[in-house]
Amino acid sequence: MKLQHHLGGIANLGPVNLDTRVFVQDWERRIFGIHTVMMATSAHLVDSLPHYPVDKLPTAFRDNWTWASLRTGAEAMQPFEYFKYRYYEKWLMGISQFYIDRGYITAGELAQRTAEYRTNPDAPLPDQPNAAIDSQVDAYLTQGDSGLNSRKAEPRFAAGSTVRVADPDAVDHTRLPGYLRNKLGVVDHVYPGAFSYFVSTGVDGIGAPMPVYRVAFDTADIWGTEKSEPNTTLYADLFEAYLVDRH
Repeated sequence: MKLQHHLGGIANLGPVNLDTRVFVQDWERRIFGIHTVMMATSAHLVDSLPHYPVDKLPTAFRDNWTWASLRTGAEAMQPFEYFKYRYYEKWLMGISQFYIDRGYITAGELAQRTAEYRTNPDAPLPDQPNAAIDSQVDAYLTQGDSGLNSRKAEPRFAAGSTVRVADPDAVDHTRLPGYLRNKLGVVDHVYPGAFSYFVSTGVDGIGAPMPVYRVAFDTADIWGTEKSEPNTTLYADLFEAYLVDRH
């Protein structure tokens, strides 16, 4: 992971914000709501478990949108830009850029609408009730979705196997913690079935369904004995693409 997305153990980052409020300002709720509706109407839900009839929804949205989509936009930000903005401002920028990139709106149209609301901040927001989408959002929030795929995949490793974590080329979005690269671990559990990742990470190696493992690491092997509590084990769930033979 890039620096701004894995800050554990980094010193001199300033005071910790202990504010427990999920939403500090009212507009943040709306951004969260937009993201939730996008997830609940994402095209990938046609093939996910459980299955949803999203292809029949009365909506012009026909793309995949998952947590991975949101993270990809944030993780691609320049680190100093990343630290400048509030949490939901990053969400807003990622969602806005997604709609521009997919052609739902142009940058000029977005700038025009932004200027209109800045001039008249009390103007009513669009309100188009849609019972079918409301029902789909409720179903999604109740049932969620899963990366578990019906496709069978034979695991390369078994419980008890010693494995080495791979060191793939860096990409904008990864599910591999940087501190585990090239480290040795022991497979603690092989999850049954194959799991897909709804966004392909390209050279990073994940996307298509594959086995997932829970791997145990001695923390002293990761950070050294001086920086680790004795007899401490760290467990990480890792896609098979991130594991290689120990040699």
